[in-house]
Amino acid sequence: MNVYDKAYELAKTLKESEEASQLKLAKEEAEANPEAKSMLDDFRERQTFLQQKMMAGEEPSTEDMEKMSALYEVITLNPLIGKLLDAERRFAVVFEDVNRIMSDVLKSIVD
Repeated sequence: MNVYDKAYELAKTLKESEEASQLKLAKEEAEANPEAKSMLDDFRERQTFLQQKMMAGEEPSTEDMEKMSALYEVITLNPLIGKLLDAERRFAVVFEDVNRIMSDVLKSIVD
């Protein structure tokens, strides 16, 4: 058994999964709608800014977090964005599960 072949097989399986297909479709639909795309781009930009602050060791203010939470609630009212964020969550769960399985194997080797 070639480990690299299995890794490519896993990558292909993830890419062809129902979760990946739904994510791709939801992303295409949201980006095709100018209003949804603009709202999503603005949200992502603000999200990235807060993540950069946290990575720099700064704790976001309560006000910043409340604004992001309120903005999230507003943008998810758009059905295209809500569908996209839901698809992202479902794919992230699958991806995290696969990562956890791989990490468990590595731990069993090292321990």
